[in-house]
Amino acid sequence: MTPDLEINGFKIYERFLSLEAQEAMVGDLRDVAKRAPFRQPVVPSGKKMSVRMTAAGEFGWLTDGSGYRYSDLQPDGSGWPEIPDTFLQVWDALSGVSRRPDSCLVNYYGEGAKMGMHQDRDETDMGWPVVSLSLGDEAMFRMGGTNRSDKTKSVWLRSGDVVVMGGEARLAYHGVDRIKFGTSPLLPKGGRLNVTLRVSQ
Repeated sequence: MTPDLEINGFKIYERFLSLEAQEAMVGDLRDVAKRAPFRQPVVPSGKKMSVRMTAAGEFGWLTDGSGYRYSDLQPDGSGWPEIPDTFLQVWDALSGVSRRPDSCLVNYYGEGAKMGMHQDRDETDMGWPVVSLSLGDEAMFRMGGTNRSDKTKSVWLRSGDVVVMGGEARLAYHGVDRIKFGTSPLLPKGGRLNVTLRVSQ
């Protein structure tokens, strides 16, 4: 499938998800959150991230004083819920690989939340793509290159957009500068859910 936009290797599929699909996904994420509640992560420096996070699949991503890592257990010692099929269908359609993800990370951006420029480097094999779904309020997504000093380009991601980060974009720096709070009626209390499907191990 041909992306609507390709920027620095990031393949962007605009409005790939129908409203019905988005609503079903939000319902699935509510079920995930019942078994794996959203938490506000603390980075090794002791600072709290502005997003809240949870996960599904065999592995979730954790950060605390000991560093960043994937774990098969939640902080309370319980396992993670399964990845909902609604998300796996998107991976099958757009990832371009036959192996399915073992991790589904979910970030909730409330009013004022953002994500600094970073690389996704905690996976065992960076040859697998990352598939990222946007649900809810619009977000300013910034994309760079594999060096932090590389020039960046930005695009507004809207609810239903999907981004595939593979090839040259897999280790490219990227981040969310801000969200446009209240631009989508999908989430009753506003905000944005970003769901990323990954092969972590």
